[in-house]
Amino acid sequence: MSRVGKNPVTIPSGVTVDYKEQDMKIKGPKGELHLVVHPKVQVKIEGQQISVAPIGSDLESRALWATMQRRITNMVLGVTQGFTKDLEIEGVGYRCNLQGKELVLQLGYSHDVRYAIPEGISVAVDKQTLIKITGIDKEKVGQVAAEIRSYRPPEPYKGKGVRYAGEFILRKEGKKK
Repeated sequence: MSRVGKNPVTIPSGVTVDYKEQDMKIKGPKGELHLVVHPKVQVKIEGQQISVAPIGSDLESRALWATMQRRITNMVLGVTQGFTKDLEIEGVGYRCNLQGKELVLQLGYSHDVRYAIPEGISVAVDKQTLIKITGIDKEKVGQVAAEIRSYRPPEPYKGKGVRYAGEFILRKEGKKK
């Protein structure tokens, strides 16, 4: 039995939930999110709580049970508080800046890397080496952070590259004489 899936999702004040035929729309002070609930999962809205239950006892429906519960929880948190990911750029000459709806990264290549910021995501640049990504959709915020990090992941010898804030990079020892 899923420990995550059996926990009901509480709906805070100021958030409206609309659920019709596997379509769920959650609207809050920060925006609106949409989710198509898998047909092997049953969703019930009772008062100020959303409960999720599997239909049947097969492995797929039990696996999707907790996934759908967690996605609904993230939607409720997103429209009330929002999500944030911080990235750090480390390396000599590595920096970034914002030009309109584009993030321009200088990561040691012969050219600047330009990243178009998608809709629903806001990016702030502090001190040219700190990037703050915010939005209401947790999946989209994490995807944007992963795409920016993939341009120059941190290397294990000097630690240069783009990393998540607080990420530990295992350092390797260099060549010995």
